[in-house]
Amino acid sequence: MWIPIQINENSAEPLYSQIETQLRSLIIGGSITEGTLLPSIREFAGELKCSVITVRRVYQDLENEGLLRTRQGTGTFVSHVGAGAMEEYKREAIRKALEGAVDVGLSVQCTAEELTRMFTEIVESKYNTQS
Repeated sequence: MWIPIQINENSAEPLYSQIETQLRSLIIGGSITEGTLLPSIREFAGELKCSVITVRRVYQDLENEGLLRTRQGTGTFVSHVGAGAMEEYKREAIRKALEGAVDVGLSVQCTAEELTRMFTEIVESKYNTQS
């Protein structure tokens, strides 16, 4: 199975974190559904051109969160995630992204009003293009 993960080699964010965040989003967003068999650690590392250790860490972290489960000799699968847990994961992912955006705004001395205005413009632009 091909998983659409985009790695930014110029990002300050660690490679494992980029992969983990995107894989979590694909699971939470429903693009990768419950019961889906993920590529083996070696296969996925080869596709992403990264270390086996990196992919192992991603799988272990997501398994600890309850998003994945590994069956010895069979592989790693997407776990069942209840609707309530799914909503909590979504809220947490969005909260984390927004906190990062606010931190950037603060670092460049952007006012709360400017940030709010930009956020509203971006939301309106993105949601109007999806209609």
